[in-house]
Amino acid sequence: MDFSTVTLRNLEYIVAVAEEAHFGRAAHRCNVSQPTLSVQIQSLERSLGMKIFERYGRLVRVTNRGEEVIEQAKVILDETRKLERLARRDSRPLSESFRLGVIATLGAYLLPHLLRPLKKAYPDLDLVLVEGLTKPLIEHLRLGRLDGLLASIPLPSGDFQTEKLFLEPFVLALTPGHRLARVEQLSPEMLVAEEMLLLQDGHCLREQALEVCPDQNSRLRDRYQATSLETLRQMVALGLGCTLMPALATAEHGMLKGLVRYRTFAKDPPGRLIGLAWRRGSSAAADAIELATFIRKNLPGRVRKA
Repeated sequence: MDFSTVTLRNLEYIVAVAEEAHFGRAAHRCNVSQPTLSVQIQSLERSLGMKIFERYGRLVRVTNRGEEVIEQAKVILDETRKLERLARRDSRPLSESFRLGVIATLGAYLLPHLLRPLKKAYPDLDLVLVEGLTKPLIEHLRLGRLDGLLASIPLPSGDFQTEKLFLEPFVLALTPGHRLARVEQLSPEMLVAEEMLLLQDGHCLREQALEVCPDQNSRLRDRYQATSLETLRQMVALGLGCTLMPALATAEHGMLKGLVRYRTFAKDPPGRLIGLAWRRGSSAAADAIELATFIRKNLPGRVRKA
C-alpha cells in the first residue's frame, strides 16, 4: 500500500460518489470532469489495494470494505474542516460560510425578519440557504451537506444536537363568511374534519395539523392538497375550506385582502416548537450555537421564546 498518494481531494471524490451513487453527478458536485474523477478514484483504490466501488454500467455500489473507507473518509474530512475553521477564524464567530437548511413552511416568513440584523451583526458571514421538506433536509444535514437546520423539533431521526428557539402558535385561516369567523372562544374541538385543507405529504405541518384533531383524522379532507402555504391560502380565499396556518405566515396579502381572515385560539393554542439542529461533533457547532443565540434575541412578533 502506498498511502503517500492519498489526498483529501481523493477522499472528497469517494464520499461524493458514495452519496450520489453516480459518477457523473459526483463529478459535477466536485467541479471536475467525470474522467478525472474516475482516474483519481482508481488511483486511490490501487494505493489502498482494495476496491471501494463496484461498477455496473451507470450503477455504482459501495463494497463492504469500501463502506468502512467511506465512513473514515468522512471523519477525516470533517476533522479537516474543523482545523480549517480554527485556522481561519478570527475573534468573531460566524465569520465564514454556513450552510443553513430551512423547512419550506418557515423560511419565507422568518428569514426576512433576521437577514438584515444578521448581516449587520456578522458582516463576514457567507450564509448559504437551502429550503425544502423536513425529511430531505435532515438527510442533507446527516451527510454533512448542511451545517445547520431550522425546523420543527424534535426531529424524527438522526444523531443531532438541537437548540430550542421559539414557539409558533397556529391560527385558523378562513373566509369572513365562515361559521367560525365570529366565534368568540375558538377551540380546536370546533374544527370540522371535512372543512380542513392540508398540505401534501412530506410537510411536517400536515402531520401537526392532523394532531390538532386526532379523533377526526380518518375523515380529514384529502380532496384538495396544497404544495405550499401560499397555495393553501389561496384555496381558503376561494372558499374551499379552512386551514391551520403558522402565525408568522399570517401577514396581510394585498391580492387576498378581505378574502382571508385569521382567528386565534382562545386557550392553549396549538402550535409548533422551532429549533436549530446540527450534527453532533460538527465543525460548525460553535457557529450553530451562536446563530441560535442570535435568533432568540431577534425574534419577530407573533412568536414567543421557547
